[in-house]
Amino acid sequence: MQAISSATLTTAASPVGSTSQIAFLQKQLKDLTQKVKDLATDSNLDAKAKQQETQLLQTQIAAVQAQIEAIRDQQRQAQMNNSFLAAMKNMTKPQDSTKTRNVITANLVDAYA
Repeated sequence: MQAISSATLTTAASPVGSTSQIAFLQKQLKDLTQKVKDLATDSNLDAKAKQQETQLLQTQIAAVQAQIEAIRDQQRQAQMNNSFLAAMKNMTKPQDSTKTRNVITANLVDAYA
C-alpha cells in the first residue's frame, strides 16, 4: 500500500498582509482539492485507506476555508472600525466660531427688525 503524505496547515510561512495570506491559503486550498481528485483515481490504495485519506484532506480543506473566512472577518471588522473612527473624528472637529456668531447675530437682528 502506498502512503500519501498529508498536507500541513501552516500559516507561519505565509506572508504578513491579509490579502497575501488569503492568496496563500487559496493556493493551499487548490492544492488540497487537487490531492482529493488525485486520490479518487489512485488505484494503489484500498478503499479504507482512500476513505481515511479523503477524510483527512476534507478536514484540512475545511480548516483552510475557516482560516480564509476568519481573515475576511478581520478585514470587515477593521473596515468598520476605520469608518467609525472617521465618523467620530468628523463629529469632534471644532466648529468655526465665526459661522456660529453670524447665525446668532442674524437671529438677533431678525428678532428686532
